[in-house]
Amino acid sequence: MERDPAIVELDRFVPCAPAVVWRALTEPEVVEQWLVRSVGLRPEEGTTFILEIPSDPPGEVSCEVTAAVAGERFTHSYTDLRAARPARWIVDWRLVPEGKGTRVVLTMSGFDVDDRQQLFARNAAERGYRNTLIPKLADAALALDG
Repeated sequence: MERDPAIVELDRFVPCAPAVVWRALTEPEVVEQWLVRSVGLRPEEGTTFILEIPSDPPGEVSCEVTAAVAGERFTHSYTDLRAARPARWIVDWRLVPEGKGTRVVLTMSGFDVDDRQQLFARNAAERGYRNTLIPKLADAALALDG
């Protein structure tokens, strides 16, 4: 089956229970360790929160939780408020028990790959999550578990 080029799909095994990975995904002080500072983050459907992007000038991403099932799924929208043409993407985290750990499955969707800027953003998101953010999430979960 061919993957949809408009969707980022990544997964990684983390040797921690889903409940521990859930904490790394949803507790603001832990999220700040592997992602960025969040304001108002609560893993409850309908909650809106801001991710503060440390850039020059500083950026803000507006998010809304659309699904929150403790230890299983955390889904939220992602809209860069300072972008010239703000796009709304969906970030979906699924936590699947696997052996003595968790398979963390990330799907990020909503990219318009016919738009050059969105294609660039999609590819940058894929690289960033694969090479930096998911490994840092795994490290944060391991630190909680240790």
